[in-house]
Amino acid sequence: MIYYDDHMPPHFHAKYNEFEALYSIRPIIRLRGTLPNKQHKRVIEWASKNQNFLTQKWNQFNP
Repeated sequence: MIYYDDHMPPHFHAKYNEFEALYSIRPIIRLRGTLPNKQHKRVIEWASKNQNFLTQKWNQFNP
């Protein structure tokens, strides 16, 4: 998830059950929070393939 009018740096939130983590978009690194290892790896893989989309959405929601 990317929220409107959110704080810097550009980032997105990933949730899985009761877990939540915050990841920067460039570079893709976990800033805080936790996810199970399998889900963390899936988030990194997905975000790596979708960095341009994430950047575009961040800029759209947080001008």
